[in-house]
Amino acid sequence: MAAAASAAADGAEEPGMEAEAPELPLGCGGEGGSPAAGRSPEGEERRDPPPASVSNGGDAESGKELVELKVIWNKNKYDVKFCLDSTGAELKQKIHSLTGLPPAMQKVMFKGLLPEEKTLREIKVTNGAKIMVVGSTINDVLAVNTPKEAAQQEVKAEENKKEPLCRQKQHRKVLDKGKPDDVMPSVKGVQERLPTVPLSGMYNKSGGKVRLTFKLEQDQLWIGTKERTEKLPMGSIKNVVSEPIEGHEDYHMMAFQLGPTEASYYWVYWVPTQYVDAIKDTVLGKWQYF
Repeated sequence: MAAAASAAADGAEEPGMEAEAPELPLGCGGEGGSPAAGRSPEGEERRDPPPASVSNGGDAESGKELVELKVIWNKNKYDVKFCLDSTGAELKQKIHSLTGLPPAMQKVMFKGLLPEEKTLREIKVTNGAKIMVVGSTINDVLAVNTPKEAAQQEVKAEENKKEPLCRQKQHRKVLDKGKPDDVMPSVKGVQERLPTVPLSGMYNKSGGKVRLTFKLEQDQLWIGTKERTEKLPMGSIKNVVSEPIEGHEDYHMMAFQLGPTEASYYWVYWVPTQYVDAIKDTVLGKWQYF
């Protein structure tokens, strides 16, 4: 009996110790002070936190560096987080998902036309960079494309009927002056992107010096002479025609059609051949050839 009383007395002291036991689980269900309960918090700490959500879904993956961009199209602005190691072509796909503008109809500008094959890191895109997008939706293209295609076909038909442009009297008087002393170097058999500087060292129809500046951010072509600079929206240019200069096939004569007829042609002479296709693509848009 004495032993039982002693055991009871010992048992009476236990509640004071048990009162502190629930603190061990630290929010893990209050399982008492057992060793299993003591391991429960460690198990919770080893769980990986859920992945953080990122706006514009799907652009952030673990370990990839994002850059914040401001995409501007038709007075609409989009804040986009995009992987810095993604290419220009992948950015066009992202712009397509935002605007509905197909990649083939996009002219994307960041310090010039955005190269599709390079990553944003390679072209030094930084946080807060503005990405300018110019282009029309399919419906807009269908409404505008048909008249322009008809005009191009008419021009080609007329050209086939005539003698080479460089032999015509109105052009011979300019070409007979020879190359301008500051003409830009040409590279035959190569197609290059437009340079970052204006195209200079050319003549216009009156034989005066002329330079072409492509303001991609404003979607404008600036035609500059000694007297003035004409700032033309690229969408107002109906067509661009060109022909190699006979005897100097590494240079072209080129005309920008500013109105409905040939009388509106603005002629430029001694355009380096490597830039001819880039000029046409930039002014008319690549989709013109689809």
